[in-house]
Amino acid sequence: MNLINRFVPKNDKLQLLHTDPTLTDAMSERLISWFPKIPREYVVVCIGTDRSTGDALGPLTGSFFSEMKPKHINVYGTLADPVHAINLEDHIKLINAQHKEAFIIAVDASLGKMTSVGSIISDVGSLRPGAALNKNLPSVGDIHITGVVNISGFMEYSILQNTRLSLVVDMAKSIAALLEALDQQLTYNRPLPAIIASNQKRNRGVEA
Repeated sequence: MNLINRFVPKNDKLQLLHTDPTLTDAMSERLISWFPKIPREYVVVCIGTDRSTGDALGPLTGSFFSEMKPKHINVYGTLADPVHAINLEDHIKLINAQHKEAFIIAVDASLGKMTSVGSIISDVGSLRPGAALNKNLPSVGDIHITGVVNISGFMEYSILQNTRLSLVVDMAKSIAALLEALDQQLTYNRPLPAIIASNQKRNRGVEA
């Protein structure tokens, strides 16, 4: 167990390898700490395209998570219906129309240092899709999850195109499991403190 992560302030980003056995528990706890105390609708926007192996992280994650049939998180961005550079603005308008004041989790692939490849990063605030490729796209998300699929610094478009699919699939499965853990802790009708109180009562043998 990576005990160091327990001492990272909740407002700081968290970065773990997708193979880290503590990832789901540690990162879901961090993400939940950033969720609003008053319940809202929850949306995950998985950004990317199936036309590039590296950039397929988002739609793969969306497809894997959709197959888990989440109860409280609405999913946008799958292999069948990807959210990418061309239709991103349209999807943002659609989400704003269908989910008033939704709390949005953005998921996207990223490039980074060699030592960070295979890492999953969660952080507060929006992300800028396509920034590594110098694309001017709107920012998305109240919080975000990114997966470092390959190295940055040279011919980024080619690097994304030639990323190993097996790594991207494994990372997408890890992020989908993380999102499932979040979904299981959420309810649209009760704020998060009520969930905690309910769990405490249940542990004491009291009817919630």
